[in-house]
Amino acid sequence: MTVVEAPPPLPVRDKALGEPAGGVSPMLTRLAAERATGVLVREGGTLHLADGLVVHAESPYAPGPGALLTAQGALSAEQWWAAAGAGGDPAGTARLLVDAGLLTWAGMEICHLQALYDAAYFALAPSSRPGRFHYASGPRPVAALPAVPVAAVEREVLRRRALLHRLWPDPLADSVPLVRTDRAAAPAPTARQAAVLALADGVRTAPDIALAQGRRAFPTLVEVRRLAAAGLLATPPPAPPPDVPPPLPAAAAEEFDPHIALLKRVRDALEAL
Repeated sequence: MTVVEAPPPLPVRDKALGEPAGGVSPMLTRLAAERATGVLVREGGTLHLADGLVVHAESPYAPGPGALLTAQGALSAEQWWAAAGAGGDPAGTARLLVDAGLLTWAGMEICHLQALYDAAYFALAPSSRPGRFHYASGPRPVAALPAVPVAAVEREVLRRRALLHRLWPDPLADSVPLVRTDRAAAPAPTARQAAVLALADGVRTAPDIALAQGRRAFPTLVEVRRLAAAGLLATPPPAPPPDVPPPLPAAAAEEFDPHIALLKRVRDALEAL
């Protein structure tokens, strides 16, 4: 007889703390306990798991290793895309770049981990839609790059949330277009903050600014929150609601009601007889 072990129960949410007991994502905690392999897709990004460990993460809000390395001049875009096309996955890409002498393995590992944690911050952000996990079929991947326990990823996500909240409690600054303000009494910005301000044009978001600078997402979020706290950055005001025409007077409303108009025509015809 084959015995199928039941999956562990999902953690319950601690309402006082606002986080699920045992982790940021109950589904991710369960997948780690299962030692699952596959891809967790969430509104803010994806996490790739192998044997319950996070081996890769990506998010449209966080520059990946390729964007960081090419923006910083460590690689040309052609070199990165050639390796990515031949490598097939992050580990294969890293191995090709190291074997070609374009990067050191230590440098590739550091870049991989930094990009993983940045993407995981957005991927595990509160969302309006549930996540979906796609179990991998076939042999499990061999991870040459560092794999991170789920508990470590979640601790780092919570640490970053707490830090950013202490700097400036409005999370909208992470994802909406940013505009400069003209607060005269604000402290003088640092060189890095001045570079962020120069790109805050009412169109770019914090992730856009990070990508334009070739910097990691999270350090840019830190500078953005500090600038918001100093009154040098703000989010645009919400768009005004569309103009709603005032209600028609009762008499005018009757004129526009086709049923009432028909009855009036019948009445007039009867009175004319």
